[in-house]
Amino acid sequence: MFLYCTHSTPRLQYVANFIGNILLGTPFIVTTNRDEYKRAALSKINYSAERIAEEEVWIKPHELLFEKKIKPQRINCFEWNNNKVFFKTEGHLPFDIFAATFYLVSRYEEYLPHNKDEYGRFAHANSLAYKEGFLNQPLINKWIFEFGRLLEKMFPSFTAHHSPFSFLPSYDIDEAYAYKYKPWWKNAGAIIKDILKADFNSASFRLKVLTNKRNDPYDSYKWMDDLHENFKLKPIYFFLVAQKNRVYDKNILPNKPALQQLIKEQAAKYEVGIHPSWQSGDSEILLLQEKNYIAELTGKRVSKSRQHYIRLTIPHTYRKLIAAGITEDYSMGYGSTNGFRASVASPFYWYDLENEEQTNLLIYPFCFMDANAYYEQKLSAQAAYDEMLQYYHEVKAVNGLFITLWHNNFLGHFSPLKQWKTTYVKFIKKIME
Repeated sequence: MFLYCTHSTPRLQYVANFIGNILLGTPFIVTTNRDEYKRAALSKINYSAERIAEEEVWIKPHELLFEKKIKPQRINCFEWNNNKVFFKTEGHLPFDIFAATFYLVSRYEEYLPHNKDEYGRFAHANSLAYKEGFLNQPLINKWIFEFGRLLEKMFPSFTAHHSPFSFLPSYDIDEAYAYKYKPWWKNAGAIIKDILKADFNSASFRLKVLTNKRNDPYDSYKWMDDLHENFKLKPIYFFLVAQKNRVYDKNILPNKPALQQLIKEQAAKYEVGIHPSWQSGDSEILLLQEKNYIAELTGKRVSKSRQHYIRLTIPHTYRKLIAAGITEDYSMGYGSTNGFRASVASPFYWYDLENEEQTNLLIYPFCFMDANAYYEQKLSAQAAYDEMLQYYHEVKAVNGLFITLWHNNFLGHFSPLKQWKTTYVKFIKKIME
């Protein structure tokens, strides 16, 4: 597929590679040679201000991909094939699909001045996707599906090779255990509080766990193993291994044999990554220490990460991950609501907008997290099931990658969350039928 432009830029080359290689499965040959383009017998896209050939798909460019600065963009959304689009233009498409895709996937809006949420993160309410009502859709994938059909119609020899749909369950282990292996004084204080509140059932249950008469309510690992084995799933586990406990880092410490054994057991069966602590978000040294700890413990290279509390600040977080040797990150989603933060359900390489270059950090976006559904959206287990199923159907319809994020405590024996465990099984059975 030839793509003609009057002059090439890193932004254009990046989005052409993303759309061509990853979404359409057909590499784009970007050329600025008009005569070469006219002579080419291949399928052709003309990305310039005027028509050149009779048999071509013409898209008149928006200026975004030819700029070298970051500035607020004037965006007016409208409908095309029942999908929201923006950057209106002329040609075979009513909008600049390259510029619009770049705007969303580069997270352009997150470089602009914006309000932060209570955790200092980019607030989802700032996003174009939220404001325009397409946060719950993998919009880029939908655009490219329609674009692929147009190309196939215009060029009978062209065939889009979309990747097959795939499902990836993933888990964040923020707190491996609720009661066990915690300092004695913490458990003693909790028991005293329960007694003072006359909550004797909670006090009794905690004592039974500590004396090995009941399973720890967060200990869901054997159950999860059986589920994965039954449905032949290959999950990823992200472990928090902060060296010290702080307000947001509450896991048992990594010097505890129980946590070490748990990490080793999971790493022997599944992919394991780092769940960078809140503290490491302010310290590159701590991030590297946590990554190296898991690598030394498992004897395996650690290349995957997902930020604790989805503490993701672009571009700073990604630059720190790259410096620490991380090559895959799974933090592209919100920690405040479910949906498609980058409006896509396919992996993509991070583009450093300030340095105007594609990096080697591969971003894997997730769209559903149990904690968002329960704590932020206040959904019932049934409503969360419906939401998950909606996202599943959205992603499957465009042959995307569907990534869910669950925590071990939602799948354990904690009474208030019992229905959520049942919901998860129900969902897995439904999609694996």
